[in-house]
Amino acid sequence: MTYELRCRECHKSWGNVPRSICDDCFSPLEVGYDYEAVHLTREQIAQRPSNMWRYAELLPLPANYHPSLPVGFTPLLSAPHLAKELGAKRLCIKNDAVCLPTLSFKDRVVAVALAQARSFGFDTVACSSTGNLANSVAAQAARERFKAVIFIPADLEPAKILGTQIFGAKLVRIAGSYDQVNRLCSQIADERNWGFVNVNLRPYYAEGSKTVGFEIAEQLGWRLPDNVVVPMAGGSLITKIKKAFDELVKLGLVDAKPVKFFGAQATGCSPISTAVKAGNTEIEPQKPATIARSLAIGNPADGHYAIKAIINSGGWAEDVSDAEIVESIQFLAETEGIFTETAGGVTVGAARKLYQQGRIAPDETTVLCITGNGLKTTDVLAGAYAAEPAIAPKISQFDKYLETECEELPA
Repeated sequence: MTYELRCRECHKSWGNVPRSICDDCFSPLEVGYDYEAVHLTREQIAQRPSNMWRYAELLPLPANYHPSLPVGFTPLLSAPHLAKELGAKRLCIKNDAVCLPTLSFKDRVVAVALAQARSFGFDTVACSSTGNLANSVAAQAARERFKAVIFIPADLEPAKILGTQIFGAKLVRIAGSYDQVNRLCSQIADERNWGFVNVNLRPYYAEGSKTVGFEIAEQLGWRLPDNVVVPMAGGSLITKIKKAFDELVKLGLVDAKPVKFFGAQATGCSPISTAVKAGNTEIEPQKPATIARSLAIGNPADGHYAIKAIINSGGWAEDVSDAEIVESIQFLAETEGIFTETAGGVTVGAARKLYQQGRIAPDETTVLCITGNGLKTTDVLAGAYAAEPAIAPKISQFDKYLETECEELPA
């Protein structure tokens, strides 16, 4: 086996077990690989199915694992109209709003976590979630025949609650913030033999995020971008995209080059961006107050490492208000035909500020990460669009309608 858990600080090896914390120094564990044993070429990858499993050698998967879902390999789209509005020339969107099976990048991390859950002998999987993870765990647990228990803050978006219940998972609503939900799950994980994807399976789960980075590089013609703008909740995604780029360089699949990492948060829950702007390396927890509930983690588990990835790369972090989030959702839809959830509004809104500040140069290749689908957070657009008046099915009525309502349309 080419991978094992290692402490991120003291580097002690822990083999492969369902745990996330080093008992020696109480630091987080992550998956380390024997890269000398990994033999992978661009040609080999190109011959494989177009999903995240094409990078199997760089994922912590049990021996002889056979995935049942074609997760990942979402489009990397040129965004010329958005680029023009932002004053950019080379702008791309990594669109995980269309990821299988539940329309968010969380499908990637859950797929890896459940592969390990099966190998560790769990028959029940669980998670604490701000929404997208709940949907993905419930859906993939149903397909893989696990029992599922999902813990969420009680104020989660209705669409995400429904998108969890439909798969038959047991939904536990908690009267508290996500951070309180997560602490409760950590206690339950110590008492029950359940596979919590973002607690005792967290090191494996987090590795699924690397596939976003692998795909960006491959879809750019096996080149790294100049900049990546990533929404931040727990802070893991931005660190794992960086890890993905580093691994591709290590294996000779791409040429080394500087990549700047930019983190995006909602102003109402911005512990990482606040720390970056203040020049701090540690997080001061915040109480979330934002419509971007999928990013509403006041005490991010990987916040310290996200700050390091941003600062060491020469990047930056920005945050946007709730009003800017809604405007940015509409802006992306109207320019590029992509309907994103609130986290995507955060990414686009932050990117606009970064271009205005001159932190991203127009000629640089920049990728914006859109991590979830707008159909999950339609509640934030309530009242934004008035109902159109109904007209009689007559050409005279249509002509009158054009005169009064659609003056900009050609005759």
